[in-house]
Amino acid sequence: MDNLLALISIYALPIIFAITLHEAAHGYAAKQFGDLTAHQMGRISLNPLRHIDLVGTILVPAVTLALGGILFGWAKPVPVNFGNLRHPKKDMLWVALAGPAANLAMALFWALSIKLSMWAPSSPFAVPMGLMGKAGVTINVILMVLNLLPILPLDGGRIMVSLLPHRYAYGYSKLEPYGLMILVFLLFTGVLGHILWPLISLAMRGIFAVFGIAF
Repeated sequence: MDNLLALISIYALPIIFAITLHEAAHGYAAKQFGDLTAHQMGRISLNPLRHIDLVGTILVPAVTLALGGILFGWAKPVPVNFGNLRHPKKDMLWVALAGPAANLAMALFWALSIKLSMWAPSSPFAVPMGLMGKAGVTINVILMVLNLLPILPLDGGRIMVSLLPHRYAYGYSKLEPYGLMILVFLLFTGVLGHILWPLISLAMRGIFAVFGIAF
């Protein structure tokens, strides 16, 4: 129980901000390209309460952390009406990329916090800052890589729809109702971990290398 509470105290803020900024970034990008749906619903916000899903943002990540598996979770999806975008198929790419891009920016921020903790090792904040920084990098890289998988309704699936020719994009979009089932199947069979961990490791190595941090 003590170990679980320690994990939650370290991971809580990075998880909340990773998910909140990811979703807000989608809404902000959609607004820039002509869709005001998220703006009108108050979802372009840094207030975590507007994005938190009790099961997906709190319970599922806590359980996966406790079991030692790959961190998994979700937030309330930011509503985007792609039909309102000025160039729906083309602009979908940038709206979808906004979330993973936000995670990349946050991963770099948390890596910087690790570097700062190394510069002042005697500070009482050095250890918690370093631990939270490592958690922040890990969480954001996992969310970035996971969301870039070409499975609808993940961001990678949206990117695929945007990039594919119209005929193939239409056929591909029909797979969306089965996307969650595919993800759950991949998660519980262990296939998802085998796909993600090499990519996650590569991304983390690259981010840590930027700041001269040993991986």
